[in-house]
Amino acid sequence: MSSAATTPPAVDRVDGFSRKSVRKAKQKRSQSSSQFRSQGKPIELTPLPLLKDVPAPEQPDLFLKKLQQCCTLFDFMDTLSDLKMKEYKRSTLNELVDYVTVSRGYLTEQAYPEVVKMVSYNIFRTLPPSDSNEFDPEEDEPTLEASWPHLQLVYEFFIRFLESQEFQPSIAKKYIDQKFVLQLLELFDSEDPRERDYLKTVLHRIYGKFLGLRAFIRKQINNIFLRFVYETEHFNGVAELLEILGSIINGFALPLKAEHKQFLVKVLIPLHTVRSLSLFHAQLAYCIVQFLEKDPTLTEPVIRGLLKFWPKTCSQKEVMFLGELEEILDVIEPTQFVKIQEPLFKQISKCVSSPHFQVSVYLYWVSMFIVRLSALICLAIVALVYNVLKAFMEMNSSLFDELTATYKSDRQREKKKEKEREDLWKKLEDLELKRGLPSAAIIPT
Repeated sequence: MSSAATTPPAVDRVDGFSRKSVRKAKQKRSQSSSQFRSQGKPIELTPLPLLKDVPAPEQPDLFLKKLQQCCTLFDFMDTLSDLKMKEYKRSTLNELVDYVTVSRGYLTEQAYPEVVKMVSYNIFRTLPPSDSNEFDPEEDEPTLEASWPHLQLVYEFFIRFLESQEFQPSIAKKYIDQKFVLQLLELFDSEDPRERDYLKTVLHRIYGKFLGLRAFIRKQINNIFLRFVYETEHFNGVAELLEILGSIINGFALPLKAEHKQFLVKVLIPLHTVRSLSLFHAQLAYCIVQFLEKDPTLTEPVIRGLLKFWPKTCSQKEVMFLGELEEILDVIEPTQFVKIQEPLFKQISKCVSSPHFQVSVYLYWVSMFIVRLSALICLAIVALVYNVLKAFMEMNSSLFDELTATYKSDRQREKKKEKEREDLWKKLEDLELKRGLPSAAIIPT
């Protein structure tokens, strides 16, 4: 047997704390698409006149025909097929985007189902599998959607449609329903960050315009997060969904509903346990702080939850936890700080022994912040005492003056007595020095 056969293959350095035992070199950005047409013959679309070239009364019907044409899908993985028709559809989509932006009177009741149908045909699809069976968003490059030249324009068109001054939710709700939203949320798992960014805007517009879908959207996001935490630990759109939730939480009415508080404790706090926390921690921390600004009484369960899931072997996550703790302390109320100071100080004392320099640096800033917060608590107590005294003075000023005078008189007598004791001790010390007696020999009564 040759020596080459017995030589083990070269591998990268092993990271014992990673799910992957061997890290791969960063992949090139690849393209993939699940949009394939089944027929093998070329696609032919009949050219239609431009909307601006026909009389205004004819434009709504032509608008519908162009929407129907844009329901045609192409195989973008075959870069040489249907080039002319792909370009025709792209230019038609561009025209539709401009048309819904500036035109008036095009949104007839017949247009709503055709718009939703065209959008659904183009964006709703089974997402392509990752090039890597163990895709890691922190290490691997995402797979980009090959049909993006058309897909981007479809998203752009739909956003302009939802933002149109003529848009009527009362008509659109027949077609933009729970099934539509459910399919939309599934697309947030797309590896393409460009698509997730557009999806974020679309879902935000739908949440704002369709009041009847708000509870359903929150519930489905809740379900996505629970599956992510307890089952799959894989979902590409967590950060984008948390961004949407940040603005949703900001609009919650007071007092907060029980379902909102439960979502915070049962869903948002456990999100801190996942391996890929760094990908969405900034958005998660923002949501947590939004809740605490709405209802300060949630501070104790939030901090106790963070302490429960505090990382024990990962310094990187510990730095993130300390950073979030700093944000929470920035908005915490002194009365709430008193409730959690003991377990908080215990955890900080454990962090002192951390060998990671970033943990130490963050710990310094957090400790300084706690010192300032403690000073504020003392000031708050002084202010409270002052307010109580002021209230007593306003209730009965003569009695208050009398008690104040008595207090001052008692204090003067105490000071006088204390001075007499000091003078007596000094005389006794002088007497001891003169007589040479030990100091314990004479004890004044």
